[in-house]
Amino acid sequence: MARLLYSLCFFLALPLIWLRLLWRARRQPDYLHHLGERHGFFPPRPDGPLIWVHAVSVGETRAAQPLVEGLLAQYPESRILLTGMTPTGRATGREVYGERVFQCYLPYDLPFTVDRFFRHFSPRFGVLMETEVWPNLLAAARRHAVPVLLANARLSARSARGYQRFAPLARPAFAALSGVAAQTAADAGRLQALGAAPVEICGNLKFDVAPAADKLALGRTWRAAIGERPVWLAASTREGEEALLLAAWRQAIPAGALLILVPRHPQRFDEVADLCRTAGFAIERRSYGLPQKDTEIWLGDSMGEMAAYYAAADLAFIGGSLLPLGGQNLIEAAACGCPVLIGPHTFNFAQATDDALAAGATRRVSSAEALAGAVRQLLQAADERAAMQGAAQAFAAAHRGATARMLALIGRWSERPGVGRAGR
Repeated sequence: MARLLYSLCFFLALPLIWLRLLWRARRQPDYLHHLGERHGFFPPRPDGPLIWVHAVSVGETRAAQPLVEGLLAQYPESRILLTGMTPTGRATGREVYGERVFQCYLPYDLPFTVDRFFRHFSPRFGVLMETEVWPNLLAAARRHAVPVLLANARLSARSARGYQRFAPLARPAFAALSGVAAQTAADAGRLQALGAAPVEICGNLKFDVAPAADKLALGRTWRAAIGERPVWLAASTREGEEALLLAAWRQAIPAGALLILVPRHPQRFDEVADLCRTAGFAIERRSYGLPQKDTEIWLGDSMGEMAAYYAAADLAFIGGSLLPLGGQNLIEAAACGCPVLIGPHTFNFAQATDDALAAGATRRVSSAEALAGAVRQLLQAADERAAMQGAAQAFAAAHRGATARMLALIGRWSERPGVGRAGR
């Protein structure tokens, strides 16, 4: 009954969902492409057996890379069906995987759309990245005898409380999973409390994503062009944070320092550029060229170059953490050997943040003003930055290995009787 009411509400909300797509398409016209896939109408499937991997957007698509590479090696007779929900995630899939995977959007979570998805593609099994638990999708997977694993699974205490409020809907969905590879013991406990089983702790795949060598080289080229100026990076900033950063930074800018500012969402690039100009900063955009001698802010309005920005910076602040948004991934910065500062709100990446703090790879600041002061101090303290850089690289290296553990789990799980019968 709970799933029936959920489906009815979802169906009635479709006009609002379409309006939201139109609204987002004002800045990203690609939201109006491939609309049929969102409603269960797909291009012809590739021949042969398929392994389905769902990565909702950019971060999950990049995090899935070592697992996808491992699946391609472990199941050479199969092809990867990669689904997502955003145009930027789809573009990232093309960049990272090329033609080695077949991509489409995951349809909206309605009984008839997800049923068409499984009838059309008939995958051997599915792997959902992180916390993509959809009630009708998982019910349909069970009807079509398609086992589904939740990989790199994380669930904050806040999200767990939200699911518990809708337990009659959420618990059957979690129980429909064939297995869960959790990032941490805390994630595992919260997932088990919602009915998921079996659950194993495998670590975080993002530690296994090696920074691309060409992007690191690009960052070093940028740094050579920038010269000896102090450079700090505000990475993956979210709406409301830039104004706080700019106001505080105006009061604490060391002479000649450059801020590289990279908003989390590409549809906000123009908005953030206007904000910087209105605040009186001399700004240059990555899409227009390199920063000049008088440039105070270089706006990173590009996709897929975060490793290059980290390589060009003396230290970085990870956005989404000044306001109660849960933070963003600090693991890539650590893998690039970039010292990290974070704000007070990191509940989406609590374990990784706690481990990085304990390792000395990052420092926490309480406000935008404290951040500006910490940046100013660290830009003038090369020895402290060098110590944080070494700690960051050691922290990243110490936590690798999740891919092998997840592939072993999938190997054991895929040998169970009945697994893989759905594939053609």
